[in-house]
Amino acid sequence: MSTPPSIDALADRVNGTIDEIGRWVDSKPAARMNRLIGLGLAAPSWTVLGLSRWLTPSDKGYGTHLQLGLGECTMMHLTGYPCPMCGMTTTFTLFAHLRPLDAFVNQPFGIVLFTATLVGAAVGLADLLSGRGYWRMALRWVDQRESKVAGLLLFGMFFGWLYKLVMLHPELRPW
Repeated sequence: MSTPPSIDALADRVNGTIDEIGRWVDSKPAARMNRLIGLGLAAPSWTVLGLSRWLTPSDKGYGTHLQLGLGECTMMHLTGYPCPMCGMTTTFTLFAHLRPLDAFVNQPFGIVLFTATLVGAAVGLADLLSGRGYWRMALRWVDQRESKVAGLLLFGMFFGWLYKLVMLHPELRPW
């Protein structure tokens, strides 16, 4: 029976693969590759933003995703308690409808994710149009702050979930 690889070995393997991909990208014509990466970044980001604008925010503060034909949240259905991503689609929709205060009150962490989506859309579009490689600057910025960015995302998701939990279940409030 073999033992599973350590987390360090796994991290080394992932980083090695990323380095190989980076070398492959660098071996291609820069402008063409930058435009292709820009398309890969812009298309999903603009799709999310467009859908957010197209949807109507749910008055309940969650459930907007049902308009896309998706099913009801399994965790909410089974337990009556929200999942960690509860209200994100509604928050994105509120923000896309230029209601930032309502979006913040609905799910504060959603503002962080919406802003990241906006940045991805802008960087992707800039690279798609110019081929200059703005994605590299964005990636370098994140890479230099990797632990802080990961911590912010985990902290934000956890406390956003707690916030939503308490907002939907007043009996859990300590006050």
